[in-house]
Parts: sequence; structure tokens; C-alpha cells
Amino acid sequence: MIEGIVLAIGAGLMLGLYALPEKFTKDFKFENTWGLFFMLTMFLVPIVASVTLINDFGAVFAAVPSDVLLKMAGASFLWGIGVMMWGKAINHIGLSLGFSLFIGTVILVGSVLPFLVDGVPEGNTFYTILGGIFVVLIGVLFNGKAGLTREADERKADTKDGKGSMVTGILIAVVGGLLATGFSYANAIGRPVIHEACQAAGNPEWVTAVGVMFPIFISGGIVMAAYFAQQLTAKKAWADFKSPSFGKNFTLILVMAIFHYAASALFAFAAFKLGDIGNTVGYAIFNTSCVATAIVSGIVTKEWINASSKAKNYLYISLACMIFGIVIIAVGNGIA
Repeated sequence: MIEGIVLAIGAGLMLGLYALPEKFTKDFKFENTWGLFFMLTMFLVPIVASVTLINDFGAVFAAVPSDVLLKMAGASFLWGIGVMMWGKAINHIGLSLGFSLFIGTVILVGSVLPFLVDGVPEGNTFYTILGGIFVVLIGVLFNGKAGLTREADERKADTKDGKGSMVTGILIAVVGGLLATGFSYANAIGRPVIHEACQAAGNPEWVTAVGVMFPIFISGGIVMAAYFAQQLTAKKAWADFKSPSFGKNFTLILVMAIFHYAASALFAFAAFKLGDIGNTVGYAIFNTSCVATAIVSGIVTKEWINASSKAKNYLYISLACMIFGIVIIAVGNGIA
């Protein structure tokens, strides 16, 4: 159990930090940065990783029933829409609040979805895990309050830095979070079958995580590729890729892509290590760790420099609740 919890926290740390390099790109519009990111993280990285790391790649996926792949594809398509909306929300409300609301919604809904596939655990385990998720919800609410208070502070100081509407950003983040829970369902429904196929081909246990990510990322990437191709054309942003900063930007965005993919694959392995209810427990720990990391990174990068002590106090309460929620969820897994 301890190994699974550590892996889930590590995956959350990686996901919480992956977007930081975006702050250092130059001469790229939003569409250039995130369009290139999604092409790399959804197609290039998972294809290279899967073909390189999965022994007998073709035979593994030939052994997976088509209905399972279709269910994974449909859920992953919704996840792709959700993640795309999340990237837009960050532009409106900043990194820490965007992460918090989006992934807070993902935690609350996505942690419960695997029960539909894996079944509901016994009373004490179930109620303890729900209690932990409820504490995380309190943290998410305080984080939303922190963001709204910060917006009021920045409006007074006239230092909003061109961000969009806070209310719009919150709505985009929450709706995106609901759709993004498709990732949790796709992982829960596909992992057992893909694990069996990977084992039959002589792969180590950890390779299953790479196998599960392949259909999820490819399916989710389709909607993102279509959206950003349209946006790049509409905004006449294709020419911005010719920037003198392209080499530096490409490197930074590739690092983002690798971290994003690796975090998701590491979560899948952590869920396996956590046992029968690992999809729920791992998902909650993974995403809550990500939020906590994003909050800290937002503070370090001075996102909250103009916020009042009241806004910061809300933020700290939020962080404390999320960490305490992780502990409760871990205890629930221990009871199981």
C-alpha cells in the first residue's frame, strides 16, 4: 500500500508541475503553445513510449476486445474535451486556481466513477474514503473563495495582467473537470484486459500502465488536434511558429508533454499497486497531490503576490484540507 501511495503522490507532483515551463515561452499565442503541447503529449510521446516499451505491441492490442476499446475511446474523447477546457481556464484565472477547480471537480466525480466498474467496498472503507473526498471538497471550496478574493484584490490594485473573467474561468474549469473524469472510467474499464494481454506477451507489470495510456491519449488527442488546428487557422497563428524562439519554446513544451504523459502513466501503475479499490484511492491521491503542488508553485512564482492576507489565508486552509483529505483516503485504503 505504501508504495502505491508514494507513486500516486509522485505522479501528482509531476502533473502539478508540468505546466510551469509554459510561463517561459515567448512569442507564442495561447493556440501555439497549447496546440503544440497537445500534439506532443497526446500523439508523439505516447506512440514512441508504447512502441518502444511494450513487447509485441500489435499482439497486445489485437487481444483487447473491441467493445472495451470503444468504451475507452468514448470516455477518453470526453476527457480530451475537458483537458482542452482546462487549458483555457488557466488563461482566465491563473495556474493555481485553474488547477484547483478543474482537478477538484475531477477528484470528486472521478474518484467515485470506478465504483461503477469495480464495485462499492465494504461500509467502513467506503465511508472513510467518501469522508476524505468530502474534506478535499472543503479545500476546493476554500480555493475558489481564495481566487475570488484575489480577483477583488487585483482589481483594486489594477494588476490583473489581462486575464479574463474569473466567473467564466471557474465555469470552464468545473465543466471541463466533469468531462475529464472520462479518464478515470477509461482506466478502470480498460486496465484489467490490457494487463492480461501485456502479461501474456511477457511484459513486466509496470508496462500495463503504458498500454492503458495508449488508447486514452490517442482518443483524447483527436478532439484537441481538431480544435487547435481550427483555432490556429482562425487566429492566423500558424506563422507564429516561425518565431526565433521556436527552438526554446519547443524544448519547454516537450518537457511539459513528457511530464504530463509520465504523470498519467505513473498514476495507472500506482492504482494497480493500491489494490482492489486502487482506481478510486489512487485517483484521489494523484489529483489532490497535483492541486497541492500547483498551489505551492503558484505561490512560488508570485501568482498571489498582490493578494491580500485574507485571500492567502483561504488558500492555506484549502491546502491544509486537501492534504488532510489525502491522509483520510489513504487510511480508507488501509482499512480495505
